[in-house]
Amino acid sequence: MGKNEEKSVIQRASGLRTAEYICYALGDAGGCLVFGLVTSILQTYYTDVLILSPFFIMIMFVLTRVWDAVNDPIMGRICDTAKVSKHGRYRVWFLRVAIPLAIASILLFCKFPGFGTPGDNLPAYIYATVTYVAWGMIYTMLQIPYGSLASVITLDDKERSKLSVFRAVGAAFGSMPVMVLSMLCFSTDKTTGQSIVKYDVLLTGVIVMALLSMIALLFAFIGTKERVKAEPKHHEKGAAGKALKLIFGNKSMLSISVVAMLLLAGQMFTQSYYVYLIRYYFGKGGIFVSLPTILTYIPMAILMAFTPKLARKYGKKEITSVGMIIAAAANFLMFFLKFLDSAAALMPFMLLCFVSGFGLNLFVLQLWAMAGDAIDEIEVTTGSKDNGTAYAFLNFFRKLGQVISAIAVNAALLAMGYYDTASTLEFKFTGTQLSLMYVLATLIPAVMFALMALFLIVWYPLSKEKVTELQAKKEAYFGVENL
Repeated sequence: MGKNEEKSVIQRASGLRTAEYICYALGDAGGCLVFGLVTSILQTYYTDVLILSPFFIMIMFVLTRVWDAVNDPIMGRICDTAKVSKHGRYRVWFLRVAIPLAIASILLFCKFPGFGTPGDNLPAYIYATVTYVAWGMIYTMLQIPYGSLASVITLDDKERSKLSVFRAVGAAFGSMPVMVLSMLCFSTDKTTGQSIVKYDVLLTGVIVMALLSMIALLFAFIGTKERVKAEPKHHEKGAAGKALKLIFGNKSMLSISVVAMLLLAGQMFTQSYYVYLIRYYFGKGGIFVSLPTILTYIPMAILMAFTPKLARKYGKKEITSVGMIIAAAANFLMFFLKFLDSAAALMPFMLLCFVSGFGLNLFVLQLWAMAGDAIDEIEVTTGSKDNGTAYAFLNFFRKLGQVISAIAVNAALLAMGYYDTASTLEFKFTGTQLSLMYVLATLIPAVMFALMALFLIVWYPLSKEKVTELQAKKEAYFGVENL
């Protein structure tokens, strides 16, 4: 009997080396290089450079996500049913999307003559809508296959957990350049105290980041391998509906999708709204604009080495639940800093951003492993091999998170009368406006994170014991499959 035959089916569909983990992480690094521009800068670019109404931005974001309700499942079915290329079913999309995504990202931030003129700004509204919808569709063509890729790279639970950590780290590295760009393009005039956006610096940074994204995606394509054999699937009438019914009926998949939705909503809200908060409530520019995001990511560097071990010892559900309790508590504590002078509250606010990041990253580092467990559970219990559709389901909920964030950010801006002040091009706000800005900036994410903790504790079913049972079922199930 050969050595390969002596190995279990899971062992034969595993064996990742460090280089492959890194290349897999580059997939999310490449995506986040441009996604970070959308989550952290695009909102402010729309309101402060193109002078678009927050109400319009909110409606545009919501309607775009409605289109995604159609677009995401279509992309999932394309991944599951299209003829498998010589490069595999999923990783080939890195190659197909790298250049179009870079171009679409640059076009988002192109400002043409006449854009940003209050009262005569229709071309800017049309351009923003077309480019944002196009960017979203292309980004979906990356995210759906990438999310499904982990399920065919390895069947081993430990390697899945490590892949999830590397993906989160890749996302963090991909998000760092946008923090630097925010420091460089958002500043405060020392004489007048007025906030300034340096558009030339912004556009140059966007071009550089788009090119880096393209390079990262090409390396992700080169350095990853699909080990689980993808059998050609035939188009069947009603197959998509049946697959979605099975996925929607799975408690693990539904609960982790809702929690992922709230995570992205909270992250995008803080990344977008804190730009306003730091510039106007705290009156700071430069590094301070990006400091809350930096402090949120720093704990990842500490946790990435320990989280897989903690997950193996205590369970993914167990450690992520504790993490979200910590994040929610930190954000609720932020609220009480409103009773201090803004100058005195700045450093305690930053410290609580770090504490919140510690809790958040316990979940972020295990999210994709937990989603992989849910997808495996669906296949093992139902025989459904619709990984692309399953990830499209998860990604759709993440898109709903973007909707929640868009509504929350722009409703908060409308509530404080932001556009009325911004349209004067002076950006000078009253004490009442700034106080309301701070309250909303702290309580909205606090509620989101508290709900995440609650859902993980009482709804998500895959405890450490359940995952151990699932691993045994995978061995039996995949043992009769052709790899």
